Amino acid sequence: MADIIIIGAGTAGLTAAIYALRAGKSVLLFEGLSVGGQIINTPDVENYPGIAHTSGFEFASGLFEQARSFGAEIRYEAVKELRNENGKLQVLTGKDTYEAGAVILATGAKNRPLGFAREQELTGKGISYCATCDGMFYRGKDVAVAGGGNTALEDARFLSNYCSKVYLVHRRDAFRGDEKNVERLREKENVEFVLNANVTSVTGESRVEGIEVTDKFSGQVRQIPVSGLFIAVGQMPANEAFSNVVSLDEKGYIIAGENCETGTPGIYAAGDCRTKEVRQLTTAAADGAVAALAASKYLDASAG
Repeated sequence: MADIIIIGAGTAGLTAAIYALRAGKSVLLFEGLSVGGQIINTPDVENYPGIAHTSGFEFASGLFEQARSFGAEIRYEAVKELRNENGKLQVLTGKDTYEAGAVILATGAKNRPLGFAREQELTGKGISYCATCDGMFYRGKDVAVAGGGNTALEDARFLSNYCSKVYLVHRRDAFRGDEKNVERLREKENVEFVLNANVTSVTGESRVEGIEVTDKFSGQVRQIPVSGLFIAVGQMPANEAFSNVVSLDEKGYIIAGENCETGTPGIYAAGDCRTKEVRQLTTAAADGAVAALAASKYLDASAG
């Protein structure tokens, strides 16, 4: 049994562990894959306050070592279920059942891939899922954005301020995002819409040098030389295992506000797995701190 069990060892989970341990609580941290979360795939991080430049792997490694130095116990077990038995929280993995006074869900969310060959291989080498994170590396270059929602539209607008040319590729003839965002892009001379088309492959050996775009009706293939491809077709949270104890929205995100409270006493959600507008490294760390302090306060009140 631990005072606080944290599920997920990304930025939010590791930050939560640090703050909970500094509050004098025992912490058990579960991770089913690898420590660090999505940020470990980002080669350059330049937008975290106070750190001028680092890699995602270095950033995550530092968080991991810091949490361990404070006494976090980390177990590499995938959590299968979370139970609330009359106020007693139980975490079930494939190996055992664990009890906690409070639980912080920090499972993050995966970027939804387009699914073409070498997409994973070239991620961080010209393929990115975060324009605000990596866009500045393509200043003065030609890039493409794949997607049709507000995130894709906003990414294209952001990139158009720094890049020579932005191709916005969408599989339909109309965008799902707000018309106001579409009109703003139409006014940009360096933005070109490529509609009714899919990105079907990329060119380049060690880095992206171009994209292959296929018209969904004619099958005509167009080669577009670009230095970067920004994929903005949504994210995929993995919260189904917790739907019996917390509420999820229509996209599968845990419903929780800026206080990270889920509505179920003792259960908190931090980072990209919860409903929120901004999903960045800084907001994940902030959530981790907020959730840990809220969980510690909850435990102190329960004990008192």
